[in-house]
Amino acid sequence: MKLCKLLFLFCVSVISLGASPEIGKAAPGFQLPAQDGKNYSLEGFKGSYVVLEWFNDGCPYVKKFYDKKFSKMQQLQKKWTLEKKGDAPVIWLSVLSSAPGKQGYMTAEEAAEKKSKLGAHMSAILLDPDGKVGKLYAAKTTPHMFVIDPEGVLRYMGAIDDQPSARTSSLAGAKNYVEQALESLMKGEPVTTAETKPYGCSVKYQSGWF
Repeated sequence: MKLCKLLFLFCVSVISLGASPEIGKAAPGFQLPAQDGKNYSLEGFKGSYVVLEWFNDGCPYVKKFYDKKFSKMQQLQKKWTLEKKGDAPVIWLSVLSSAPGKQGYMTAEEAAEKKSKLGAHMSAILLDPDGKVGKLYAAKTTPHMFVIDPEGVLRYMGAIDDQPSARTSSLAGAKNYVEQALESLMKGEPVTTAETKPYGCSVKYQSGWF
């Protein structure tokens, strides 16, 4: 009897871990500390659009977007969080799910310094060293992007654009899926490309994930 119960619990656990977020359904809730010493929750941003960006500054694909010569990610963050006037504000959260000792891991102090050094405009860098939130979202790459509407519903997930390359030359003329999703949502239109295959470096979780 005990063995059956243990097997049942194990199976439930596996099913839970294998669950993935779904477009058109409520985005998984979370609460994480950030580089500024504050705690941020998804629930706390109800009424706002939320962009989640899985981040690892050591990844060449991430470096492409933050390259100071082009500042593509910085410009994108600034446009939507500081300049864009829409029906609701945009909150941009960069999530660090690298485990301690793995590429991309940072303490709060290191993350704050990195944000300043990059001249980035994300609303906060969230610290997820045990990977719980990354696994909750089935985040596989850096970057891996998610767009959540003001009601907390997931409207886009996948790649940041249609150019799966680490070369900065690929930035020119790229179709940015995150920007397209935000533009459509703010016009009250459906997101035509709601899910794509993410590209980049694998998220540096503790061993045993993805």
